[in-house]
Amino acid sequence: MAALGPFEDAPVLAVAVSGGADSLALAVLAGAWTAGRGGRVVGLSVDHGLRAAAAGECRQVGTWLAGLGMAHHTLTYHGAPPTRGIQAAARDARYRLLTDWCRANGVPHLLLAHHRDDQVETFLMRLARGSGLDGLAGMPALSRFAGVRILRPLLGLPKARLVGLLENRGQDWIEDPSNRDPAFRRSRLRRRLARLTAAELAGLAATARAFAGHRQAVSAMASDLAAAAVDLHPAGYAELSPARYAAAPAAIRRRLLARLLMCVGGGGYPPRADRLSALDGWLAGPAATAGRTLAGCRLLPRPGRVLICREAGRLTETRSVVPGERLRWDRFRLRIADGERLADGDGLRVRRLGTAAWRQLDETGISALPGAVRPGLPTLWRGDRLLSGPHFAFQPRKSASQPLLSAVFAPAQALVPDGFTLA
Repeated sequence: MAALGPFEDAPVLAVAVSGGADSLALAVLAGAWTAGRGGRVVGLSVDHGLRAAAAGECRQVGTWLAGLGMAHHTLTYHGAPPTRGIQAAARDARYRLLTDWCRANGVPHLLLAHHRDDQVETFLMRLARGSGLDGLAGMPALSRFAGVRILRPLLGLPKARLVGLLENRGQDWIEDPSNRDPAFRRSRLRRRLARLTAAELAGLAATARAFAGHRQAVSAMASDLAAAAVDLHPAGYAELSPARYAAAPAAIRRRLLARLLMCVGGGGYPPRADRLSALDGWLAGPAATAGRTLAGCRLLPRPGRVLICREAGRLTETRSVVPGERLRWDRFRLRIADGERLADGDGLRVRRLGTAAWRQLDETGISALPGAVRPGLPTLWRGDRLLSGPHFAFQPRKSASQPLLSAVFAPAQALVPDGFTLA
Protein backbone atom coordinates (compact mmCIF):
# COMPACT_ATOMS: atom_id res chain seq x y z
CA MET A 1 0.00 0.00 0.00
CA ALA A 2 2.90 2.37 0.65
CA ALA A 3 3.75 2.42 -3.07
CA LEU A 4 0.15 3.39 -3.90
CA GLY A 5 -0.03 6.46 -1.65
CA PRO A 6 -0.08 9.07 -0.44
CA PHE A 7 -3.22 8.54 1.63
CA GLU A 8 -5.16 10.97 3.79
CA ASP A 9 -5.36 10.66 7.56
CA ALA A 10 -7.89 8.01 8.62
CA PRO A 11 -8.26 6.69 5.05
CA VAL A 12 -11.59 5.30 3.85
CA LEU A 13 -11.25 2.48 1.33
CA ALA A 14 -13.88 0.77 -0.80
CA VAL A 15 -13.09 -2.86 -1.63
CA ALA A 16 -14.84 -4.74 -4.43
CA VAL A 17 -15.81 -8.06 -2.79
CA SER A 18 -17.39 -10.78 -4.91
CA GLY A 19 -17.11 -13.38 -2.17
CA GLY A 20 -14.25 -15.23 -3.86
CA ALA A 21 -11.05 -16.02 -2.01
CA ASP A 22 -9.11 -13.19 -3.65
CA SER A 23 -11.48 -10.36 -2.77
CA LEU A 24 -12.22 -11.66 0.74
CA ALA A 25 -8.49 -11.87 1.46
CA LEU A 26 -8.11 -8.31 0.21
CA ALA A 27 -10.91 -7.17 2.53
CA VAL A 28 -9.17 -8.82 5.50
CA LEU A 29 -5.83 -7.21 4.64
CA ALA A 30 -7.37 -3.79 3.93
CA GLY A 31 -9.23 -3.92 7.24
CA ALA A 32 -6.01 -4.54 9.14
CA TRP A 33 -4.19 -1.79 7.23
CA THR A 34 -6.88 0.85 7.85
CA ALA A 35 -7.37 -0.14 11.48
CA GLY A 36 -3.80 0.87 12.23
CA ARG A 37 -4.45 4.30 10.70
CA GLY A 38 -7.82 5.12 12.21
CA GLY A 39 -9.62 4.49 8.92
CA ARG A 40 -12.29 2.07 7.73
CA VAL A 41 -13.23 -0.23 4.86
CA VAL A 42 -16.51 -0.47 2.97
CA GLY A 43 -17.21 -3.64 1.01
CA LEU A 44 -19.05 -3.35 -2.32
CA SER A 45 -20.60 -6.29 -4.15
CA VAL A 46 -22.22 -6.17 -7.60
CA ASP A 47 -25.22 -8.24 -8.66
CA HIS A 48 -25.22 -8.23 -12.46
CA GLY A 49 -28.49 -10.15 -12.64
CA LEU A 50 -26.78 -12.84 -14.74
CA ARG A 51 -27.00 -15.67 -12.17
CA ALA A 52 -29.90 -16.57 -9.89
CA ALA A 53 -27.52 -17.26 -7.01
CA ALA A 54 -25.86 -13.85 -7.13
CA ALA A 55 -28.28 -12.06 -4.77
CA GLY A 56 -27.81 -14.71 -2.09
CA GLU A 57 -24.03 -14.58 -2.52
CA CYS A 58 -24.06 -10.81 -2.00
CA ARG A 59 -26.03 -11.27 1.23
CA GLN A 60 -23.50 -13.88 2.37
CA VAL A 61 -20.65 -11.44 1.70
CA GLY A 62 -22.45 -8.83 3.79
CA THR A 63 -22.69 -11.30 6.68
CA TRP A 64 -19.00 -12.18 6.48
CA LEU A 65 -17.91 -8.54 6.31
CA ALA A 66 -20.15 -7.62 9.23
CA GLY A 67 -18.22 -10.22 11.22
CA LEU A 68 -15.06 -8.29 10.31
CA GLY A 69 -16.63 -5.01 11.44
CA MET A 70 -17.07 -3.66 7.92
CA ALA A 71 -20.02 -2.00 6.24
CA HIS A 72 -21.29 -3.60 3.04
CA HIS A 73 -23.44 -2.50 0.10
CA THR A 74 -24.83 -4.48 -2.82
CA LEU A 75 -24.96 -2.61 -6.13
CA THR A 76 -27.47 -3.97 -8.64
CA TYR A 77 -27.20 -3.62 -12.40
CA HIS A 78 -30.58 -2.86 -14.00
CA GLY A 79 -29.65 -2.69 -17.67
CA ALA A 80 -30.48 -5.21 -20.36
CA PRO A 81 -28.37 -8.37 -20.10
CA PRO A 82 -25.63 -8.58 -22.76
CA THR A 83 -25.92 -11.13 -25.55
CA ARG A 84 -22.28 -10.93 -26.67
CA GLY A 85 -19.03 -10.41 -24.79
CA ILE A 86 -20.74 -11.27 -21.50
CA GLN A 87 -17.66 -11.12 -19.29
CA ALA A 88 -16.41 -7.85 -20.80
CA ALA A 89 -19.85 -6.24 -20.55
CA ALA A 90 -20.21 -7.38 -16.94
CA ARG A 91 -16.78 -5.97 -16.12
CA ASP A 92 -17.62 -2.57 -17.65
CA ALA A 93 -20.95 -2.41 -15.81
CA ARG A 94 -19.24 -3.42 -12.59
CA TYR A 95 -16.62 -0.67 -12.86
CA ARG A 96 -19.28 1.94 -13.57
CA LEU A 97 -21.40 0.90 -10.58
CA LEU A 98 -18.41 0.75 -8.24
CA THR A 99 -16.90 4.08 -9.24
CA ASP A 100 -20.30 5.81 -9.29
CA TRP A 101 -20.86 4.67 -5.69
CA CYS A 102 -17.40 5.87 -4.65
CA ARG A 103 -17.92 9.32 -6.15
CA ALA A 104 -21.41 9.68 -4.69
CA ASN A 105 -20.15 8.75 -1.22
CA GLY A 106 -16.88 10.66 -1.23
CA VAL A 107 -14.64 7.58 -1.17
CA PRO A 108 -11.53 8.29 -3.29
CA HIS A 109 -9.96 4.80 -3.29
CA LEU A 110 -11.36 1.58 -4.79
CA LEU A 111 -9.36 -1.59 -4.17
CA LEU A 112 -9.50 -4.54 -6.59
CA ALA A 113 -8.17 -8.01 -5.77
CA HIS A 114 -6.26 -8.82 -8.97
CA HIS A 115 -3.17 -10.84 -8.04
CA ARG A 116 -0.03 -12.16 -9.71
CA ASP A 117 -1.80 -15.09 -11.39
CA ASP A 118 -4.40 -12.71 -12.87
CA GLN A 119 -1.57 -10.54 -14.19
CA VAL A 120 0.05 -13.53 -15.90
CA GLU A 121 -3.27 -14.52 -17.48
CA THR A 122 -3.80 -10.96 -18.73
CA PHE A 123 -0.27 -10.82 -20.16
CA LEU A 124 -0.63 -14.12 -22.04
CA MET A 125 -4.10 -13.31 -23.39
CA ARG A 126 -2.86 -10.01 -24.74
CA LEU A 127 0.29 -11.60 -26.11
CA ALA A 128 -1.87 -14.08 -28.05
CA ARG A 129 -3.89 -11.17 -29.49
CA GLY A 130 -0.76 -9.42 -30.71
CA SER A 131 -1.06 -6.53 -28.24
CA GLY A 132 1.55 -3.82 -28.17
CA LEU A 133 3.40 -2.26 -25.27
CA ASP A 134 0.28 -1.00 -23.47
CA GLY A 135 -1.37 -4.41 -23.44
CA LEU A 136 1.73 -6.39 -22.49
CA ALA A 137 2.34 -4.09 -19.53
CA GLY A 138 -0.65 -5.78 -17.92
CA MET A 139 -2.80 -4.20 -15.24
CA PRO A 140 -1.43 -1.19 -13.33
CA ALA A 141 -1.25 -1.20 -9.56
CA LEU A 142 -2.56 2.38 -9.58
CA SER A 143 -4.80 4.05 -12.14
CA ARG A 144 -7.87 6.28 -12.27
CA PHE A 145 -11.34 5.64 -13.61
CA ALA A 146 -13.99 8.36 -13.63
CA GLY A 147 -12.11 10.32 -10.96
CA VAL A 148 -11.66 7.37 -8.58
CA ARG A 149 -8.25 5.93 -7.70
CA ILE A 150 -8.19 2.24 -8.68
CA LEU A 151 -5.70 0.34 -6.50
CA ARG A 152 -4.50 -3.23 -7.00
CA PRO A 153 -2.18 -3.88 -4.03
CA LEU A 154 -2.02 -7.68 -4.53
CA LEU A 155 -0.46 -7.81 -8.01
CA GLY A 156 2.82 -9.13 -6.63
CA LEU A 157 1.22 -11.98 -4.65
CA PRO A 158 0.26 -15.45 -5.95
CA LYS A 159 -3.29 -16.65 -5.43
CA ALA A 160 -2.09 -19.48 -3.19
CA ARG A 161 -0.96 -16.94 -0.58
CA LEU A 162 -4.44 -15.41 -0.47
CA VAL A 163 -6.15 -18.77 -0.18
CA GLY A 164 -3.74 -19.71 2.61
CA LEU A 165 -4.61 -16.53 4.52
CA LEU A 166 -8.31 -17.44 4.55
CA GLU A 167 -7.66 -21.08 5.40
CA ASN A 168 -5.55 -20.05 8.38
CA ARG A 169 -8.39 -17.83 9.60
CA GLY A 170 -11.07 -20.48 9.01
CA GLN A 171 -12.82 -18.12 6.61
CA ASP A 172 -15.04 -19.67 3.92
CA TRP A 173 -15.41 -18.17 0.45
CA ILE A 174 -17.56 -18.57 -2.67
CA GLU A 175 -16.41 -20.29 -5.85
CA ASP A 176 -17.78 -18.56 -8.96
CA PRO A 177 -18.75 -21.30 -11.47
CA SER A 178 -17.94 -18.99 -14.39
CA ASN A 179 -14.26 -19.20 -13.41
CA ARG A 180 -14.31 -22.86 -14.52
CA ASP A 181 -16.61 -22.46 -17.51
CA PRO A 182 -14.70 -23.56 -20.65
CA ALA A 183 -16.85 -21.21 -22.73
CA PHE A 184 -14.66 -18.35 -21.50
CA ARG A 185 -11.14 -17.92 -22.84
CA ARG A 186 -9.68 -16.93 -19.49
CA SER A 187 -11.05 -20.11 -17.88
CA ARG A 188 -9.39 -22.27 -20.55
CA LEU A 189 -6.10 -20.43 -20.10
CA ARG A 190 -6.32 -20.82 -16.32
CA ARG A 191 -6.36 -24.59 -16.68
CA ARG A 192 -3.21 -24.49 -18.81
CA LEU A 193 -1.40 -22.23 -16.36
CA ALA A 194 -2.08 -24.71 -13.57
CA ARG A 195 0.60 -26.92 -15.19
CA LEU A 196 3.32 -24.25 -14.86
CA THR A 197 5.75 -24.16 -11.97
CA ALA A 198 5.88 -21.31 -9.46
CA ALA A 199 9.17 -20.17 -10.99
CA GLU A 200 7.66 -20.07 -14.48
CA LEU A 201 4.68 -18.02 -13.28
CA ALA A 202 7.02 -15.63 -11.47
CA GLY A 203 9.07 -15.23 -14.65
CA LEU A 204 6.01 -14.33 -16.71
CA ALA A 205 4.93 -11.79 -14.08
CA ALA A 206 8.44 -10.27 -14.17
CA THR A 207 8.17 -9.92 -17.96
CA ALA A 208 4.90 -8.01 -17.57
CA ARG A 209 6.58 -5.73 -15.02
CA ALA A 210 9.41 -5.07 -17.47
CA PHE A 211 6.91 -4.05 -20.15
CA ALA A 212 5.21 -1.86 -17.56
CA GLY A 213 8.47 -0.01 -16.97
CA HIS A 214 8.75 0.73 -20.69
CA ARG A 215 5.11 1.80 -20.76
CA GLN A 216 5.81 4.26 -17.96
CA ALA A 217 8.48 5.97 -20.05
CA VAL A 218 6.35 6.01 -23.21
CA SER A 219 3.40 7.37 -21.22
CA ALA A 220 5.46 10.36 -20.05
CA MET A 221 6.50 11.14 -23.62
CA ALA A 222 2.90 10.81 -24.81
CA SER A 223 1.88 13.38 -22.20
CA ASP A 224 4.48 15.79 -23.58
CA LEU A 225 3.12 15.22 -27.10
CA ALA A 226 -0.42 15.88 -25.86
CA ALA A 227 0.67 19.24 -24.46
CA ALA A 228 2.25 20.19 -27.79
CA ALA A 229 -0.25 18.79 -30.28
CA VAL A 230 -3.73 18.67 -28.69
CA ASP A 231 -6.30 21.28 -27.69
CA LEU A 232 -9.05 19.79 -25.49
CA HIS A 233 -12.34 21.69 -25.30
CA PRO A 234 -14.77 21.77 -22.33
CA ALA A 235 -17.54 20.65 -24.71
CA GLY A 236 -15.83 17.26 -24.93
CA TYR A 237 -13.96 17.41 -28.23
CA ALA A 238 -10.31 17.79 -29.23
CA GLU A 239 -8.32 19.37 -32.03
CA LEU A 240 -5.08 17.70 -33.08
CA SER A 241 -2.15 19.25 -34.96
CA PRO A 242 -1.33 16.59 -37.60
CA ALA A 243 2.10 18.11 -38.28
CA ARG A 244 3.24 17.88 -34.67
CA TYR A 245 1.63 14.48 -34.32
CA ALA A 246 3.38 13.05 -37.39
CA ALA A 247 6.78 14.31 -36.19
CA ALA A 248 6.68 12.07 -33.08
CA PRO A 249 7.84 8.42 -32.98
CA ALA A 250 5.13 5.90 -33.86
CA ALA A 251 4.97 4.31 -30.39
CA ILE A 252 4.43 7.71 -28.77
CA ARG A 253 1.80 8.67 -31.36
CA ARG A 254 -0.21 5.50 -30.85
CA ARG A 255 -0.14 5.90 -27.08
CA LEU A 256 -1.50 9.45 -27.38
CA LEU A 257 -4.08 8.39 -29.97
CA ALA A 258 -5.41 5.64 -27.69
CA ARG A 259 -5.78 8.18 -24.88
CA LEU A 260 -7.55 10.65 -27.15
CA LEU A 261 -10.05 8.06 -28.35
CA MET A 262 -10.87 6.94 -24.80
CA CYS A 263 -11.09 10.51 -23.50
CA VAL A 264 -13.36 11.83 -26.26
CA GLY A 265 -15.20 8.57 -27.04
CA GLY A 266 -15.89 7.67 -23.43
CA GLY A 267 -14.55 4.11 -23.59
CA GLY A 268 -12.76 2.40 -20.75
CA TYR A 269 -10.28 0.53 -22.94
CA PRO A 270 -8.25 1.37 -26.06
CA PRO A 271 -9.24 -0.07 -29.44
CA ARG A 272 -7.55 -3.13 -30.87
CA ALA A 273 -3.91 -2.67 -31.81
CA ASP A 274 -4.46 -3.29 -35.53
CA ARG A 275 -7.25 -0.71 -35.76
CA LEU A 276 -5.26 1.80 -33.73
CA SER A 277 -2.23 1.28 -35.96
CA ALA A 278 -4.31 1.79 -39.12
CA LEU A 279 -5.76 5.04 -37.78
CA ASP A 280 -2.30 6.23 -36.74
CA GLY A 281 -1.03 5.64 -40.26
CA TRP A 282 -3.91 7.70 -41.65
CA LEU A 283 -3.24 10.59 -39.26
CA ALA A 284 0.53 10.60 -39.79
CA GLY A 285 0.32 10.08 -43.55
CA PRO A 286 -0.51 12.48 -46.41
CA ALA A 287 -3.35 14.92 -45.76
CA ALA A 288 -6.71 13.18 -46.15
CA THR A 289 -10.11 14.63 -46.98
CA ALA A 290 -12.44 11.86 -45.84
CA GLY A 291 -13.09 11.34 -42.14
CA ARG A 292 -12.74 8.19 -40.06
CA THR A 293 -14.52 6.68 -37.05
CA LEU A 294 -13.18 4.51 -34.24
CA ALA A 295 -14.00 3.84 -30.57
CA GLY A 296 -17.05 6.08 -30.52
CA CYS A 297 -15.19 9.01 -32.12
CA ARG A 298 -15.33 10.86 -35.41
CA LEU A 299 -12.04 12.15 -36.83
CA LEU A 300 -12.56 14.92 -39.38
CA PRO A 301 -9.71 16.64 -41.27
CA ARG A 302 -9.80 20.44 -41.20
CA PRO A 303 -7.22 22.95 -42.52
CA GLY A 304 -4.16 22.51 -40.31
CA ARG A 305 -5.92 20.31 -37.74
CA VAL A 306 -8.01 17.20 -37.18
CA LEU A 307 -11.25 17.48 -35.23
CA ILE A 308 -11.93 14.54 -32.89
CA CYS A 309 -15.45 14.43 -31.47
CA ARG A 310 -18.05 12.02 -30.10
CA GLU A 311 -20.19 10.01 -32.52
CA ALA A 312 -23.53 11.60 -31.72
CA GLY A 313 -25.48 8.68 -33.19
CA ARG A 314 -24.24 6.45 -30.37
CA LEU A 315 -25.75 8.71 -27.70
CA THR A 316 -29.19 7.19 -27.44
CA GLU A 317 -29.63 7.54 -23.67
CA THR A 318 -32.52 9.67 -22.43
CA ARG A 319 -32.66 10.16 -18.67
CA SER A 320 -35.65 11.34 -16.66
CA VAL A 321 -34.41 13.81 -14.04
CA VAL A 322 -35.75 15.92 -11.18
CA PRO A 323 -34.82 19.45 -10.00
CA GLY A 324 -31.59 19.54 -8.02
CA GLU A 325 -30.38 16.17 -9.33
CA ARG A 326 -26.72 15.47 -10.07
CA LEU A 327 -25.92 12.74 -12.54
CA ARG A 328 -23.41 11.42 -15.02
CA TRP A 329 -24.42 11.39 -18.69
CA ASP A 330 -21.95 10.04 -21.21
CA ARG A 331 -18.67 11.90 -20.42
CA PHE A 332 -20.26 14.78 -18.51
CA ARG A 333 -21.17 15.45 -14.90
CA LEU A 334 -24.53 17.24 -14.97
CA ARG A 335 -26.42 19.28 -12.41
CA ILE A 336 -30.08 20.19 -12.76
CA ALA A 337 -31.21 23.52 -11.29
CA ASP A 338 -33.07 23.43 -7.97
CA GLY A 339 -36.84 23.28 -7.63
CA GLU A 340 -37.30 27.02 -7.11
CA ARG A 341 -35.97 27.74 -10.58
CA LEU A 342 -37.79 24.78 -12.12
CA ALA A 343 -41.17 25.24 -10.48
CA ASP A 344 -42.70 22.54 -12.66
CA GLY A 345 -40.34 19.60 -12.35
CA ASP A 346 -42.55 17.12 -14.21
CA GLY A 347 -41.41 15.60 -17.46
CA LEU A 348 -37.78 16.74 -17.31
CA ARG A 349 -35.35 14.77 -19.45
CA VAL A 350 -31.68 14.92 -20.33
CA ARG A 351 -30.69 13.81 -23.82
CA ARG A 352 -28.42 14.80 -26.67
CA LEU A 353 -29.32 17.91 -28.59
CA GLY A 354 -29.66 16.16 -31.93
CA THR A 355 -29.43 17.56 -35.44
CA ALA A 356 -32.97 18.86 -35.94
CA ALA A 357 -33.00 20.90 -32.73
CA TRP A 358 -29.60 22.38 -33.46
CA ARG A 359 -30.64 23.53 -36.92
CA GLN A 360 -33.42 25.60 -35.37
CA LEU A 361 -30.98 27.18 -32.92
CA ASP A 362 -28.23 27.65 -35.46
CA GLU A 363 -30.39 30.08 -37.41
CA THR A 364 -29.78 32.63 -34.66
CA GLY A 365 -25.99 32.20 -34.88
CA ILE A 366 -25.62 31.63 -31.15
CA SER A 367 -22.60 29.32 -31.11
CA ALA A 368 -19.26 28.84 -32.79
CA LEU A 369 -18.92 25.17 -31.83
CA PRO A 370 -18.03 22.85 -34.74
CA GLY A 371 -21.07 21.44 -36.46
CA ALA A 372 -20.03 17.82 -35.87
CA VAL A 373 -19.85 18.46 -32.11
CA ARG A 374 -23.25 20.08 -31.67
CA PRO A 375 -25.67 17.12 -32.01
CA GLY A 376 -23.98 15.18 -29.18
CA LEU A 377 -24.14 17.90 -26.52
CA PRO A 378 -26.19 17.23 -23.35
CA THR A 379 -29.39 19.26 -23.09
CA LEU A 380 -32.39 19.58 -20.77
CA TRP A 381 -35.91 19.15 -22.15
CA ARG A 382 -39.51 19.15 -20.99
CA GLY A 383 -41.49 17.20 -23.53
CA ASP A 384 -40.51 18.60 -26.93
CA ARG A 385 -39.38 21.93 -25.50
CA LEU A 386 -35.67 22.62 -25.11
CA LEU A 387 -35.00 24.28 -21.74
CA SER A 388 -31.24 24.57 -21.51
CA GLY A 389 -28.00 23.76 -23.29
CA PRO A 390 -24.92 24.54 -21.21
CA HIS A 391 -22.43 24.56 -24.09
CA PHE A 392 -24.12 27.23 -26.15
CA ALA A 393 -25.80 30.54 -25.40
CA PHE A 394 -29.34 29.26 -25.10
CA GLN A 395 -31.14 30.03 -21.85
CA PRO A 396 -34.83 30.93 -22.12
CA ARG A 397 -34.96 32.44 -18.62
CA LYS A 398 -32.88 35.53 -19.22
CA SER A 399 -33.03 36.60 -15.58
CA ALA A 400 -31.40 33.42 -14.33
CA SER A 401 -27.79 33.88 -13.25
CA GLN A 402 -27.00 30.18 -13.76
CA PRO A 403 -28.22 27.79 -16.47
CA LEU A 404 -30.94 25.29 -15.75
CA LEU A 405 -28.49 22.57 -16.75
CA SER A 406 -24.78 22.73 -15.87
CA ALA A 407 -22.25 20.36 -17.42
CA VAL A 408 -18.60 19.58 -16.71
CA PHE A 409 -16.58 17.45 -19.12
CA ALA A 410 -15.28 14.60 -16.94
CA PRO A 411 -14.21 11.62 -19.08
CA ALA A 412 -13.63 8.29 -17.38
CA GLN A 413 -10.14 8.21 -18.90
CA ALA A 414 -8.16 11.43 -18.71
CA LEU A 415 -6.09 12.60 -21.67
CA VAL A 416 -3.03 12.93 -19.41
CA PRO A 417 -3.47 10.36 -16.65
CA ASP A 418 -1.62 9.86 -13.41
CA GLY A 419 1.56 7.83 -13.57
CA PHE A 420 1.40 4.12 -14.36
CA THR A 421 2.48 2.63 -11.02
CA LEU A 422 4.26 -0.72 -11.18
CA ALA A 423 3.37 -3.64 -8.93
